[in-house]
Amino acid sequence: MSVVVIGLNHRTAPLELLERMAIGDGQLPKALHDLTSREHISEALVLSTCNRTEVYAVAERFHGAYSDIREFLAETSYLPPEEFVSHLYVHYDSAAASHLFAVTAGLDSAVLGESEIQGQIKQAWDRARAEGAAGPTLNLLLRHAIEAGKRARTETGIARNVASVSQAAVAMAEQRLGGVAGRSVLVLGAGDMGEGMVVALASAGVSQVYVANRTSARAEELAARVGGRPVPLLEVPDRIAEVDLVLTSTGSRVPLVEKADMEAVMAARGGRPLLVVDIAVPRDVDPAVAEVEGVTLLDMDDVRRFAAAGIAERRREVADVEAILADELDRYLSASSAREVAPMIAALHKRAESVRSAEVERFRARYDDLDPRQLDMVDALTRRVVAKLLHHPTVVLKDAAGSARGDRLVAALRELFEIES
Repeated sequence: MSVVVIGLNHRTAPLELLERMAIGDGQLPKALHDLTSREHISEALVLSTCNRTEVYAVAERFHGAYSDIREFLAETSYLPPEEFVSHLYVHYDSAAASHLFAVTAGLDSAVLGESEIQGQIKQAWDRARAEGAAGPTLNLLLRHAIEAGKRARTETGIARNVASVSQAAVAMAEQRLGGVAGRSVLVLGAGDMGEGMVVALASAGVSQVYVANRTSARAEELAARVGGRPVPLLEVPDRIAEVDLVLTSTGSRVPLVEKADMEAVMAARGGRPLLVVDIAVPRDVDPAVAEVEGVTLLDMDDVRRFAAAGIAERRREVADVEAILADELDRYLSASSAREVAPMIAALHKRAESVRSAEVERFRARYDDLDPRQLDMVDALTRRVVAKLLHHPTVVLKDAAGSARGDRLVAALRELFEIES
């Protein structure tokens, strides 16, 4: 069985395509069941964030899994494969694990070293387990990936300073406005990104934070943490008319703020300019809002460019992070190899013992004049012979585990010794 990852991210695809490929929380149960019901996929995990959409799968055959996942992405995005396949990257086995470790450590993020991705991966794993889509192979991989991410952040300075997309969004807004201290802000969305922005805003000294969210209880909880005010969604236009800054990050599949809505709001503002930072994927704010006079609209592409300008210090930590990830990858591959061959080794020894014990019993029945001491000597001798015969195959099988040669050896042993799968 191989681990395969197929996906696209902020480096390989434009924002418009990432929006089409995004899979929201509400879609995940169906998506996971869809994937694991396909012919070549036995386990699956979907990671969909503002920077990427990736499918991790366990499959018997790589090409079959690739076809299944490509069809899944086409059906999810309502796009023909020829419109997105050139933007996909594909990794399998050790390369898939290496990619996930780099993603977890923040090396593959728009904001180098950002910490939010580790929580997002943990949530994706939790959801896959809850839906019965993650089994022993993915569980082992994810355990090691989370550990790799933790080591990278505790043993290096990769997460120093601005280390999340939400922090970068607030820092970019501060730069554009010349600071946010004493200003009023509306945050639309109270998920992980929204929470990160609210906390960063409170630390920056804003005078008032309004929090709006589809689930009002979550908005109330988050606003209370920073002395802010929850806002019903119906009151969002009124709050936009008042505030100096709007930050958005919801899981909506459609824009929540249209051009016509913003034109009405700007008329009520009396010409006062407004900065809107939309880090949602898909976007919460219709791109046409940028055409409204007095509105400056920034999105994830702008956040990426802003973050790229301030990562020189954290880039110096990359080599140390990569060394940690290489060490963790070796640990994972060793554990994975041992797990893969352990059942075959056990089955081989069980088969040999079955044959040995049956032959010893036939020997006892045939030579019933032997005393117990002599029979014990025969039993011990046959055990030693079997152990010596199996020693070399066992060592070779362990060394070859996880490789194509290992797969061939396992197949040969099943056939030669009539061991069932």
